[in-house]
Amino acid sequence: MYEDKTLVCKDCGKEFVFTAGEQEFYAEKGFENEPQRCKECRDARKGAGRGGRQLFTAVCASCGGEAKVPFQPKEDRPVYCSECFAKMKEEG
Repeated sequence: MYEDKTLVCKDCGKEFVFTAGEQEFYAEKGFENEPQRCKECRDARKGAGRGGRQLFTAVCASCGGEAKVPFQPKEDRPVYCSECFAKMKEEG
């Protein structure tokens, strides 16, 4: 029923494929307009709306290494690096 279509991004001018699967998804959701931007430009616009994410540096309470976190660390709460946090999550 649907066939892949080649569209042109209105931001960067590159061609991109609007796949049959994407067209079916759009139809299921009731979207009437085709996408006007390629995936890279859509992602860039989404990221720009957030204004970027500020990361804070802290010392990991487990290994003592550097931990980058998206929140302001507090002195009374331990902060863990990604690896130590993942290990703690696995252990339950």
